[in-house]
Amino acid sequence: MENFGKNNSRRNFIKKTCLSGSCLCGFLTFANESGAEEPTDSGKFMMQEWISTLLKSIDDNTEASQQILKNCAQVHFQHLEMEKVLQPYKGDIEKFNAFLEKEWGWKIDYDKSTGVLLANENKDFCVCPMVNQEKGVDSSILCYCSEGFAERMFSFVSNKEVKAEVISSIHRGNNTCIYKVLL
Repeated sequence: MENFGKNNSRRNFIKKTCLSGSCLCGFLTFANESGAEEPTDSGKFMMQEWISTLLKSIDDNTEASQQILKNCAQVHFQHLEMEKVLQPYKGDIEKFNAFLEKEWGWKIDYDKSTGVLLANENKDFCVCPMVNQEKGVDSSILCYCSEGFAERMFSFVSNKEVKAEVISSIHRGNNTCIYKVLL
């Protein structure tokens, strides 16, 4: 019974920190950027195992789990300095769509009259850096992080809050990843 209390407290801690967007994977990223030594291969393996275990543990697709992963997108967004990348396209969604098609190889279908955009990554593999290719960790819950990333990108470019949804995913058995973005 005492052990349940400790596990429940740990679970609540992880849930609260991840819901706030500051889960351990984000902490590890920021720690490395702050001048700490690059993790060793065993350190990288430990981080990947930790993340894989976390994903398997929360892969129940509850609303809370979805929000945890959406919030984690902020870490990746900041790490890639996406605001700098997106700045030339701010306020010009059509110019941004052209960038996505030319530079990232995406296929974009944008209906300006309805504000619905379909963004097809046009790849037969998952581009997420959190996927453990070697161990075959294949968790569809990661798609909520991708939704969060897409929302942040298109919100920044369009200067308004948007809603994104993964409607096709490699991890859900589809051939490619496609986002439906409501602008």
